[in-house]
Amino acid sequence: MASTQFTLDDLRRILREAAGADENVDLDADIQDTTFAVLGYESIALLETGGRIEREYSIVLDDDDLGDDLTPRDLLDIVNAQLSPSGARAA
Repeated sequence: MASTQFTLDDLRRILREAAGADENVDLDADIQDTTFAVLGYESIALLETGGRIEREYSIVLDDDDLGDDLTPRDLLDIVNAQLSPSGARAA
């Protein structure tokens, strides 16, 4: 596991590695409350992103965790809840 907390910078890096970045979207801007759909990431890109997060952080994300209205803030909360000692699920 790379760290004990999943940060917005970690998410940006994984998004870029997994699915690239839409040239019309500034991932370095304040994107925490913008849905992934608005950021240009469709369900396939989110599944790839989720898979990379699972492998890198040794967690398991439910398919429901990667829904259509998901924002980066939501995903950070989901991942960090699993990384906390009381919220970890078996990988």
